[in-house]
Amino acid sequence: MPDAAPLPLDRRAIRLTAEAASRDDAIRQCGQALLDVGAIEEPYIDTMVERERSISTYVGEGVAIPHGTLAGKDAVHHDAISVLRFPAGVDWDGEPVVLCVGIAARGDGHVRLLSELAQILFDPDRAKALREAADADEVIRLLSPGDAGVPAPDRTQREETSE
Repeated sequence: MPDAAPLPLDRRAIRLTAEAASRDDAIRQCGQALLDVGAIEEPYIDTMVERERSISTYVGEGVAIPHGTLAGKDAVHHDAISVLRFPAGVDWDGEPVVLCVGIAARGDGHVRLLSELAQILFDPDRAKALREAADADEVIRLLSPGDAGVPAPDRTQREETSE
């Protein structure tokens, strides 16, 4: 099976100490991060909230994947994801959410993004590692194709012979 393409994640769309007053506030912050990196126009954010009102984007393991409706596709400039962590949690219709991965995609690109995210987020160890990631580099590594959620190897260590 061919390797998956890297997820379209701009480091500027990663926010690990976010706070939200409500589910809708958290969704709007995910959308704002996508707007801040030029992936969308502002009206897309409203379609993300609209999608949530019709069907929950909560996927379990403390994770939600908010994304817009079909009506919002014209407001997407390029495929992108945002990653926001809410350390204090957000009440998502009775479920505690600490990690939101916002999605913006042109055409049917959201299908690929959702599929790739599902492979990562439905792995309890990887989902836990993402919920606890302390910096953007760790988030990027955990969302990279092929990462199994294990700690990155120490590349500074090398074999040396003593004489």
